[in-house]
Amino acid sequence: MTAIKHALQRDIFTPNDERLLGIVNVCKAGKKKKNCFLCATVTTERPVQVKVVKVKKSDKGDFYKRQQTWELRDLTEVDAKDASKENPEFDLHFEKVYRWVASSTAEKNSFISCIWKLNQRYLRKKVEFVNVSSQLLEESVPSGESQSVAGGDEDALDEYQELSTREEQDIESMMVTCEYAISNAEAFAEKLFKELQVLDGANIQSIMASEKQVNILMQLLDEALGEVDTIEGKLSSYEEMLQSVKEQMDQISQSNRLIQISNTNNGKLLDEIQFLVNYMDLSKGHIRALQEGDLTSPKGIEACINASEALLQCMNVALRPGHEKLMAVNQQQLLFAELRDTFARRLTNHLNNVFVHQGHDQSSTLSQHTAELTLPKHSPLHRDLLRYAKLMEWLKNTHREKYEGLSRTYVEYMSKLYEREIKEFFEVAKIKMAGTSKDPKGKFATLPRKESALKQETESLHGSSGKLTGSTSSLNKLTVQGSNSRRSQSSSLLDMGNMSASDLDVADRTKFDKIFEQVLSELEPLCLAEQDFISKFFKLQQHLTVAPPLAQPEAEDFDGSLPSKKPPQAEHKHSLSSEKDIVRLMMNKIFQSIETELNSLIALGDKIDSFHSLYMLVKMSHHVWTAENVDPASYLSTTLGNVLVTVKRNFDKCISNQIRQMEEFKISKKSKVGILPFVTGFEEFAELAETIFRNAERRGDLDKAYVKLIRAVFMNVEKVANESQKTPRDVVMMENFHHIFSTLSRLKISCLDAERREAKHKYTDHLQSYVINSLGQPLEKLNHFFEGVEARVAQGVREEEVSYQLAFNKQELRKVIKEYPGKEVKKGLDNLYKKVDKHLCEEESLLQVVWHSMQDEFIRQYKHFEDLIGRCYPGSGITMEFTIQDMLEYFSSIAQSH
Repeated sequence: MTAIKHALQRDIFTPNDERLLGIVNVCKAGKKKKNCFLCATVTTERPVQVKVVKVKKSDKGDFYKRQQTWELRDLTEVDAKDASKENPEFDLHFEKVYRWVASSTAEKNSFISCIWKLNQRYLRKKVEFVNVSSQLLEESVPSGESQSVAGGDEDALDEYQELSTREEQDIESMMVTCEYAISNAEAFAEKLFKELQVLDGANIQSIMASEKQVNILMQLLDEALGEVDTIEGKLSSYEEMLQSVKEQMDQISQSNRLIQISNTNNGKLLDEIQFLVNYMDLSKGHIRALQEGDLTSPKGIEACINASEALLQCMNVALRPGHEKLMAVNQQQLLFAELRDTFARRLTNHLNNVFVHQGHDQSSTLSQHTAELTLPKHSPLHRDLLRYAKLMEWLKNTHREKYEGLSRTYVEYMSKLYEREIKEFFEVAKIKMAGTSKDPKGKFATLPRKESALKQETESLHGSSGKLTGSTSSLNKLTVQGSNSRRSQSSSLLDMGNMSASDLDVADRTKFDKIFEQVLSELEPLCLAEQDFISKFFKLQQHLTVAPPLAQPEAEDFDGSLPSKKPPQAEHKHSLSSEKDIVRLMMNKIFQSIETELNSLIALGDKIDSFHSLYMLVKMSHHVWTAENVDPASYLSTTLGNVLVTVKRNFDKCISNQIRQMEEFKISKKSKVGILPFVTGFEEFAELAETIFRNAERRGDLDKAYVKLIRAVFMNVEKVANESQKTPRDVVMMENFHHIFSTLSRLKISCLDAERREAKHKYTDHLQSYVINSLGQPLEKLNHFFEGVEARVAQGVREEEVSYQLAFNKQELRKVIKEYPGKEVKKGLDNLYKKVDKHLCEEESLLQVVWHSMQDEFIRQYKHFEDLIGRCYPGSGITMEFTIQDMLEYFSSIAQSH
C-alpha cells in the first residue's frame, strides 16, 4: 500500500500541487468487483482545499488516472455500518449516497479517521459520523500500515511553521554576504556555526566583567534595608500614640449609633400610633348614629350608612404584626364588635317590621283595579326600601346570618302578599273570561250549565237532524246548522263546517285574546320590577359569591329562605354558585302561585273554546321571546317557558281532536253529501289561524298543524266518498277537492303548496271520470255498438271488413242510429242534466262547469263515432240523426230552461 501511495503521489497529485494524506482500496457494494482507490488530499497552496478523489487503474496500461473528485465540504454523512463489529462496508453521503466495500476493516477505519481529522483541522463542518466508534474519532489510528498512510504526513504538516518576513530578510542578507551559500550548503552551515560560538564566548566574558558591579549593588541593598528598619521603628511608636485616639473615636461612634437607633424607633412608634389613631378611631357622631340613629328618616338613614361604612373600614383595617397584643387595640376591636352587633340588631328589627307590615297590609286589593284588570304596583315600597340597600350590603358583609334571616322574612311575607294579589287578579280575569259567552238571557252562564245545555242540545240533534255529527267530549259537542240554532261554545272543524262564524263568536274570541294579553302584560312588569328590586336591595348581582357559599336546592324544595350553611364538603361543592341563581330561587318562592294560576287560566280558556289555544300560543310565544331577549335565565323567562309548553300541548291536543272528529264523522244514507262539514271547517280554521298567526314567532307550529289537518281532510274525504251511497264517489271527491283547492289558492299558505296542487289534480281527475261515466248513459246502445267495433279491430279485423261482420254490418248500424234521433238525444240529455243537478250541491256551483265538460266530451264522442263510421263503413253514406250544431243547441237550451 506504501508503494501505491508513493506512486499515486508522484504521478497524479504532485503535478496538481496536492498532497495525499489518506488512501483506501475499495470496490462498489453489490456490483461486480472493480477495485479502485479513494484518496484524501489537500492542496499545498493556501487557502487549503480538501478533496476526496476516486483513482482507478487505466484499462489500457498500468498507470492510474483520476476518475472523480468530491469536495470534502460537500460531505454530509459518513456511515460505517457497524461500530461494534468488523465490517468493511461504509457509505459516503455527497449529493447522493455512495456505497463502498474496503479491502479490510483496518483500511476503512484509517480512512474514516483521516477524513475526521481533515474535517476538524480545515473545515470545522458538522459532518455526521454514524456507526463510528467514538474511540476512533478521538484517538489516533494505531501504528502499522494505516499509520503510515494517514498519520506521518499529517504530523509533518502540524510541525511545519512558515517563516516570518523578518526571518526571510535576515536569511537573504546572510546568503548575500556568503556567495557560496547556495552552491556549498555545508560550508555555509559551518561558517554559521563558528560565528555562533564566537557570540557565545562574548556573552560569557560580558557576564564575568559585570561581577564587580553586582557586588556594589548588593552593598547598596544592605544600606537600604537598614534605613527601612529605622523607619519601621518610628512607625510603631506613631501607631501606639494613635491607638488611644482610636479607642475614643470608637466610643463616640457607638454612642452616635445608639442615638440614631433611638430616633428611628421613636419615628416608627409615632407612625404606628398615627396609623392606629387614623384607622381605628371612630368618631362620636358615628358611634351615636350606630347606637341611636333614626332608621325612618332620609337624614338618619344617610348618617347610619356613613357610620356603618366607617365602622366597616375600622374593622377591616389590616393590622400589622404585634398590634393584636396591644390592650388599646383589643379594646377598640371589642367596641367595634359591640357597635356592629348593636346596629345589626337595630337594622334587622326595623326591616323585619317593615316586611311584616307590608305582608299584612290589606289596603292593596283589587277592588279598585277590577274594571281595568290591573295588578297593584309596588314601586313605592321598592323605592322606600332601596334607601336601605347600602345597609343591606353592609349587613351581608358583616352579619351573614342576620342578612339571610332578613331574606327569609322578606320572601315569606312578600310571597303571602303577592299570592293574595295574584289570586284575586286571576279570579277577576276568570270572571271576565267566563263572561265572554252568554246564555240566551244575556247573563253570565256558569260553565257546568253551559256544558249541560250543550249536551242536551246535541243529543236532541242526533235524533232529529239529517246531518249526523261526530261525538266529542266536554264542550266540544257538535251542532247542526239551522235557522234557529245558536252558536255553541265548542270549537271543532265539524262545528265550523256546520255553521258560519257569527259576529258574537268572533267578538268573544277577540275579547278573550285581549284579556289574556292584559294578564301577561300585567305579570311581566310586575316580575321584572320585583326581580330588579331583589337584585339591587339584596346586592345579588351577576358576580359569583365568595364566602360563605350558598347551596343550590331544587326549585320545588325552596322554602322561602336563602340556602342555609352546609358542611364543608357542600360549601366547597357550591362555592361557585351564582347569585343570579339565588335571585331566581327567591322569585320562585315569592311568585310560586303564578305558574299554577296561569295554567288554571289556560285550562279555563281551553275549556271554553279549544281554539283559544291558538290565541294563547301566539301571545305566550311573543312574551317568552321578549323575556328571553331581556334575560334568558330569568324567573319570568323560565316560568313563561314552562307555561308555553302547556299551551303548546293544548294546541296539539286541539289539532288531534279535530283529526279524531274527522275520523269519527258519519254521513247520512238518505241525503246527498255535498261539501263535507270538516272541509268547510278546515277553511274557517285556516282563515282564523292566518289572522291570529300573522307575524307570529311560532309560525312553524301552525305549519305542522296545517300539514296534519290537510292530510286528515284528504284521507277522510276519500273515506266518505267510498262510503257514500246516495251521491256518486266522483261527485263527492270532485266537489270537496274543488273546495279545498279554492280555499288553499285564496289563502296562499306556502307550506301547503304541494297539497294545493294535489287537490287540483284530484278535482280534475274526478271531474273527468264523472263526465265520462255519465255520458255513457244517453247513447248507451250506440256506445256498446262502437265498443264492439273497436274490439273487432283490436282483434285483427281490418277496418273496411268490419261491415261484413254479422253483428256489425250496415243494417245493424242503421238500426242503432235510428234509435237515437235528435228528439231522443235531447230528451236523454235533459234527463242527464236533471240527474247531475240532483247529484251536485248548490254551495260549490259546479253544475255549469260539469255541464260544459259534458258538452265537450259529448262532442268528442260524436266526432269519434263519425270517424269510426268513415273508416269502417266507407261509402255507406250512413250519418248520425243529429249534427254537432244540434248538440250545441240541445245543451244550451237545456241549461237555459233549468
